[in-house]
Amino acid sequence: MSPTPQEYNKMSQKAAPNSKLFRNMLVAFLVGGLICTIGQGVMEWMQSLGLDQKDGGAVTSISLIFLSALLTGLNCYDNIAKHAGAGTLVPITGFANAMVSPALEFKREGMILGVGAKMFSIAGPVILYGSAASVLYGLILAIFG
Repeated sequence: MSPTPQEYNKMSQKAAPNSKLFRNMLVAFLVGGLICTIGQGVMEWMQSLGLDQKDGGAVTSISLIFLSALLTGLNCYDNIAKHAGAGTLVPITGFANAMVSPALEFKREGMILGVGAKMFSIAGPVILYGSAASVLYGLILAIFG
């Protein structure tokens, strides 16, 4: 006996968990904003120490990458991401996490075939599709802009 499409719809809506979309969006916004605020704070601190905007930006980027990699290595970043969701995908910290996670997972296979090879298993497609998307967006801008 197979249910009708209306019965199936009713059964699937009953079985599906309630969406927490608003809460998830709010938490992602707040955590992503916090990460960006930390980055801005580091930038302001570097400029107060006498670095210009270019050098301060470099130190800020390095600091955010280091903190993200450190938190990933201490297994904290994934716990934050469980609750923050997309908020942890702020590009520079999310990318650092995406590079460190597979490297840690495969470190028992050695430095070359484990860490070295797996480090780019997620980062490679990100670089590829990010580059392709930027070319596409540039073409759209050149045509319509």
